[in-house]
Amino acid sequence: MSLFAELRMRPLEAAPSKAARGWDASRSVRLALSGGTLFVLLVGANLATPLYPLLAARLGLDALGISIAFASYVVSLIAVLLVAGHWSDHIGRRAALTVAVLLGIAGLAVFASANSLLMLCLGRALHGAAVALATGASAASLRELLPGRPEWASRATLLSSSGGVALGPVLGGLLAVGSRPTVLPFLACAAALVLLLAPLVLVRARPALRPPEGVSRSSVLAPRGLSLGLGSARGSFWRAAAVGFLSFAVFGYCLSLAPGYFAATLRLSSLPAVGAVAGLALAASAVVQLAGRRRPASRVPLPATPLGLVLLGAGTLGAGLAAQAGVAVVLVLAIVAAGVGQGIAFRALFEELAAAVGPERHAQAVSALYVVTYLGSAVPVIGLGAFAGVVGIPLASDVFTAGCAAAAGVLAAICWRARHSRS
Repeated sequence: MSLFAELRMRPLEAAPSKAARGWDASRSVRLALSGGTLFVLLVGANLATPLYPLLAARLGLDALGISIAFASYVVSLIAVLLVAGHWSDHIGRRAALTVAVLLGIAGLAVFASANSLLMLCLGRALHGAAVALATGASAASLRELLPGRPEWASRATLLSSSGGVALGPVLGGLLAVGSRPTVLPFLACAAALVLLLAPLVLVRARPALRPPEGVSRSSVLAPRGLSLGLGSARGSFWRAAAVGFLSFAVFGYCLSLAPGYFAATLRLSSLPAVGAVAGLALAASAVVQLAGRRRPASRVPLPATPLGLVLLGAGTLGAGLAAQAGVAVVLVLAIVAAGVGQGIAFRALFEELAAAVGPERHAQAVSALYVVTYLGSAVPVIGLGAFAGVVGIPLASDVFTAGCAAAAGVLAAICWRARHSRS
């Protein structure tokens, strides 16, 4: 099936001779394309993390400006998830991933050439749209390619997400060299996305789904919001969404204002070191998701969730206190603890939700989950930036980390109670 036929939602029987054309890639290659596309897009989305102090100095931005630039990506991501999160269920996974790559290339190019806050926001918004399209498509594609191992498909999705976000800040610092350190990282990532285009366009993909009789394409692709019809999976969805919101509020803090704050309190001048500290929580989360034991779907989620949330809260509070005191070792250990706790809790709840939702609603459910999850990287971070503009970053950081720790404790109690109500 050709890419353009998929985008037009042409049924297989309308072009039988063309359906057999294309590169019949192996399952391993398809797995790499599905997970790798989301991974590279998320690397690109987080390259700017250690560069925000440089961008702020070059463009004259304050804490609120940095928060707005960071959150514009999240706002766009959420909007596109709501509008088009289910599109890959109809136009095909390959078509959605290809459009995502094109949007990602455009976003990186705009961000690299930005000379104002508006241009920064536009570049981030384009990249947010790219990640939104790729999120549901990648997750659903991985599940279809691993039909007998849904837990591995869920883990691969989480690894692509957390791994890309964790590696992005480190690569951003490492590639920030030469006379224009805020340009090269984004051009390098855009080149990597260009290399993904050829296999995505050439691979033989499943045909787009024909809309039901009497239903137009526009009706099928219309926004669906959060009306998922989850039934018995509703509790699993909202527990995962609440934990996702909180953990991404912590990650948003680590990836926006915290790098500059940590660099100042620890007297770090190395951009790769700043990026590494900023990405530690995401890296720890990714490692936990990779190393976690395989469990039967019926035994997934809640026993580990309260423990993970306690670690997340304690680590977040410890990071805030260590940053204030300027104690590097404690700060690093606290950030790692927060990442480990997030990885334990969110992976367990994500796998529970994936096991409870039918394949025909998987992309839509994952997209809806990330709508709520990514709100944690928008609303709290913008509020933090505004608050920091009034009271200063140190006090705002203390209040924010203490609030996140308290919220983690409340969620741990809720998940513990849900565990016992099911036993």
